[in-house]
Amino acid sequence: MPTPETTKQERMHIRLDALSKQKLEKAASYSHKKLSEFVLAQSLAAAENIINEHEQITLSPADWTLFLDALENPPAKNAKLKQALALHKQSVVRD
Repeated sequence: MPTPETTKQERMHIRLDALSKQKLEKAASYSHKKLSEFVLAQSLAAAENIINEHEQITLSPADWTLFLDALENPPAKNAKLKQALALHKQSVVRD
């Protein structure tokens, strides 16, 4: 039984030319899915990839080593860092 969280309640309407629709229908049929299921699945997969590209950082082994070293052995605070921290404190509103 669907829960309120999984019940489909939102709609999207898109306009497209006939050739684009034919392509999508053909791809959907090859995937053994209804057109709307196919478009939704492909759109969500693309959205997930784009989100991951923007929200995840991948470091090379050398960069990872430098990152860990900086965490374990942070440099001493210099004047510019102290100034940046002071500016940050002023700009952050606390509840």
